[in-house]
Amino acid sequence: MILRLATQDDLTQVVQLYRHLIPEEAPCNLNTAEASFTQLMQWHGSGIIVAEINGAIMASCTLVVIPNLTRGGKPYGLIENVVTHADARRTGLGRQVLHFAAEQEWAAGCYKVMLLTGTDRPDNHAFYAAAGFE
Repeated sequence: MILRLATQDDLTQVVQLYRHLIPEEAPCNLNTAEASFTQLMQWHGSGIIVAEINGAIMASCTLVVIPNLTRGGKPYGLIENVVTHADARRTGLGRQVLHFAAEQEWAAGCYKVMLLTGTDRPDNHAFYAAAGFE
């Protein structure tokens, strides 16, 4: 397994992976994904983390480093869109992606890292807590 930042070449697989995040939602148009990815990459320290196994992207999350005017100007980090392919859940892959993302944000000088979720699902919250997030 390889943990790394996604490249433009990964977008098709990442968009397909998001179908495991919100199955009822239509996938993002690839042109829109490319434009959003290009914009995301302009924010220092931001990107999409992927877990690749045998050439297939099996887990991912988005990290954003946000400039800040408090805490001596240190930025803060957000982690969002955490997803693991249904076939790879409960293997520790999602936790590894989260930890790798947090490490990237600490390395970017963030004074705090926050994980955001828009779901009330107790199993999601239990997963995040088990991974060390409150």
